[in-house]
Parts: sequence; structure tokens; C-alpha cells
Amino acid sequence: MPNCSEKPPIIFDMDGTLLDLAYDDFIWNDLLPVRYAETHHCSLEQSRTTLYAFYQEHNHTLNWYSSRFWTAKVEVDVLAMQIEHKSKVALRPQALELLDYLKANGYPIWLATNADCAGLSFKLEHLQLKDYFDVIVSSETIGHAKEFVEFWQGLNALHPFDPEQVYFIDDTEKVLNGAKAYGIQNLFSIKQPSSSKVSRETCNYPMLHQLTDLITYLNQAEVNKQYA
Repeated sequence: MPNCSEKPPIIFDMDGTLLDLAYDDFIWNDLLPVRYAETHHCSLEQSRTTLYAFYQEHNHTLNWYSSRFWTAKVEVDVLAMQIEHKSKVALRPQALELLDYLKANGYPIWLATNADCAGLSFKLEHLQLKDYFDVIVSSETIGHAKEFVEFWQGLNALHPFDPEQVYFIDDTEKVLNGAKAYGIQNLFSIKQPSSSKVSRETCNYPMLHQLTDLITYLNQAEVNKQYA
């Protein structure tokens, strides 16, 4: 029988949630088109058109998140390219403040990301984040992207959790839809995943402007549990 006093796991996405998505925007939308044009001796406009078609074809699949796949597809070592510019990898505002609060208050902290294992590893090492997390899982390991119920089934098989109790924060609505379809109820999005883009105006899920806004929801849930 579960211990009702235990704190629920807080499951975070990585890119666009804990980390500023501006880095990934730069890699995929600015730098890779230049490298692809250089490699294939085409114009930057042709490069962007070709890559955009590739992106549309593979969006929301495991291939989309695989550095090995993209290296083979575009003939540019995309993992090496990412590591070359790792100085641009940055936390979103108040990420450490929230992680420190959760750790100090006994919340299990999980990381569930679509980033492949190689990309996940270098980002965690660069930002020295690994020790914050009790569970770290890449969709590459599960074999399904987070957009699909099968990811959540696989995660629960590896690390059991109650979908009605956990909290999940992600910047991608389609991912949140997949989590909702599995039965996860405490779902939150991010108002400004990338500092290089304007904040979102609407979303079908509550949006956190600052990550520490989550603390208010957690405290209210604790009050509700006490008086239930």
C-alpha cells in the first residue's frame, strides 16, 4: 500500500523546459542550414528548403531526436556540431531555484526527455545537472517518443509511478497530449521555451511563466491533501 505522505515525482522535460530552447533553435534553424549548404555545395535557400522538408517528414518521431539519424541523413556530424557550440546551452530562468526547492522539500525529481542519449549526456555534463535527478530517461531507451502512450507505459514499467499523482512539465503540447492520454493529470506547459522567441499567448494546459511558479501549485496541492 503506498505511503500517502510521500511526495509525488515531478517529471521534467529538458529542452524548452529546464533548458533554454534558443540553443536548439540556433543549431537546427541557423547553423545546420549553413553546414548543409557548405557540405552539399548548394545555396543557403536551397539548404533551408531541403532541411525543412526533412524536418516535416520526421517531426515527432524517434528519428527527429536522433543525432545518429541526422548525421546519416544530412552528412553533417550533428552531435559534434552541437558539442562545438555547447557554450550556448543554458538553463531557463529559475531552473536551479526550482530544482533546489524540490530537492530540499523531498520531491523526487525525474527527467524524461526525447533527446537522444548522446545529446542528453553532454548537456547534463556541461551544466552539471545529473545529481539533481532521481530518474533520467531518454525516449531512445524506451523506444517510443513522449508524444505516444507507449513511452509512458515503458517509463512506468521501468520506474513505477501513479499517473494521478505525478506532475509533468513540458513545452510541447503534443507531448502533453500523449501524457494526458496515458492518464497523467497534473500537466503544465512553458510560456516562453526559447528566449529567442516571444512568449506564447495560449495553450490547452496551464503555462508556467517562471519555473518557480510550480511551487504555488505544489503548495496548494499539499493544503488540499491535508483537508481532504
